[in-house]
Amino acid sequence: MEREARERVIESLHGEAMKWMDRFALTLNGSQELSRLLARAKAMADVCSAPDEVHELFNYCQHMVELMSHIIRNH
Repeated sequence: MEREARERVIESLHGEAMKWMDRFALTLNGSQELSRLLARAKAMADVCSAPDEVHELFNYCQHMVELMSHIIRNH
């Protein structure tokens, strides 16, 4: 009984992960809007002399977009 409960939880979590990966894939593959918006925000941060923390956040976001793109392409 405990094993069946664990299997249901794992199945549910896997389904949820796949749903979000599919949504991200549609966003990423349907258009390059996310990358374009991030590039514009980074450019504005440079013009406005944003604090280092803002640049770090943009770099982290860019890294995550690239990572998810890689995962989706190799899925």
